[in-house]
Amino acid sequence: MGLSLARWATAVLCNGLALYEDAFVAAQQALEDPDELWFAPWATVELIEAASRTGRTAAAWPALERLAQSTGASRTDWGCAVEARCRALVSHDEVAETLYREAIERLLPTVLRLDLARTQLVYGEWLRRERRHLDAREQLRAADELFSEFGMEGFAERACVELRATGEHVRRRSVETQNDLTAQEEQISELVARGATNQEIAAQLFISPRTVEYHLYKVFRKLGVKSRTQLTRRVLEATSSRSPRVQLP
Repeated sequence: MGLSLARWATAVLCNGLALYEDAFVAAQQALEDPDELWFAPWATVELIEAASRTGRTAAAWPALERLAQSTGASRTDWGCAVEARCRALVSHDEVAETLYREAIERLLPTVLRLDLARTQLVYGEWLRRERRHLDAREQLRAADELFSEFGMEGFAERACVELRATGEHVRRRSVETQNDLTAQEEQISELVARGATNQEIAAQLFISPRTVEYHLYKVFRKLGVKSRTQLTRRVLEATSSRSPRVQLP
């Protein structure tokens, strides 16, 4: 079990660093023991991603079917989402996009931020290869923010490389700026301060209410607030401090 854990961790690291050949080998080694079932599904996920990036589709499909046996037994949001993401990696056109979006929709209401970030990353990479740069940037920015928050520098850099490939200038986050609100988080915060509901914010920004809820979760964590009332107070205080003071004669 210890060897399987170490090899799975190596596969994750190598996928994060875009060393897909090494990731594939490590994932294969993690799956060598047929009696080790604890880390097998996780290692299979890494194997499928590495296989999809190295042209080993023939190796990815049997691994995907093994993964489906595990995820199909529980039908949890995590299991269904990861299976959908893995199927998307070896699919094409509308089928791939439908599967990526299914995975994201299943993960958004959960606390599984890491798998959400990884799904947004590979979806963003797919969109960029489809030359849909604006759509790709939305997914890649979200993935980069989460990876930076987690301190996962390899995956964050992978997202940045893709963002740069879309023509976007990327500002790397530091320890000092990791709690700064993004432009969309600031926009949502200001709308909350005006009394808008999640549904109203979603309609105005052309995003889903789930996405609004997800951004508010991050805003609350970054600002250290626990309610919309506290958030409103923080926004009003910030707005007041930015307003120019009138000089009396």
